[in-house]
Amino acid sequence: MPGHNADNSGGERAFWEARRELSGLTADGERRLLLWLAAHTPPAVHSDHLTLLGLGGMAVCGAAYAMSGSGPWLLLLVNVGLVLNWLGDSLDGTLARYRKRQRPRFGFYVDHLVDAFGALFVLVGLGLSGLMSPLVAGGLLVAYYLLAIESYLATHALGTFKISWGPFGGTELRIVLALVNLAVLRWPAIGIAGETVRLFDILGVSAAAALASLAVVAGFRGTRALLRLEGTARHPHALSTP
Repeated sequence: MPGHNADNSGGERAFWEARRELSGLTADGERRLLLWLAAHTPPAVHSDHLTLLGLGGMAVCGAAYAMSGSGPWLLLLVNVGLVLNWLGDSLDGTLARYRKRQRPRFGFYVDHLVDAFGALFVLVGLGLSGLMSPLVAGGLLVAYYLLAIESYLATHALGTFKISWGPFGGTELRIVLALVNLAVLRWPAIGIAGETVRLFDILGVSAAAALASLAVVAGFRGTRALLRLEGTARHPHALSTP
């Protein structure tokens, strides 16, 4: 994904794609599948259509979650939305690269703007569903945005875009969420220490804590890397400004 460098001559900034780090459990198989899909995608279908499909998938998820309190079967429709989101979100960039029609600035900007709205749709839907506390949904959304912001800052400053964290990337998280939806159909709430607690609340609090921790750890590592890169570690009182 993108990075940029100032052009001291006053012209347009030079632009390059940052190194992508993808190491999820499904990464190798997913690459092969996406390349096959790109080769068999009809010519009339373009990467922009797929980006809109991905956003539409998240809108379906959010709407289905919001209505699932009165119709739990709608959690199955959420899983359909997750599949549509995976197809659009994962294939749009692959198709552009396969057809040699990359637009790195546009792709980075629009793709991650769509991700931000997609997370908003899903978590607002969950907060309205009665299956997750609105407070937990809001906390999870904030934690997601914190990690996303750190990732985008690292892309700009370090030239590395981290797509997955350990064994988990976007595809793995979609799979986990789909399995949770199936579990909630059977066990919307469980008993803990004599109290009934919603399953989505337990998992939402755990996910928010994990995402916030990742943001803190990644922020520390990124700061340390920049100190080494720019030499300020040897001159701690020489603070630089943008």
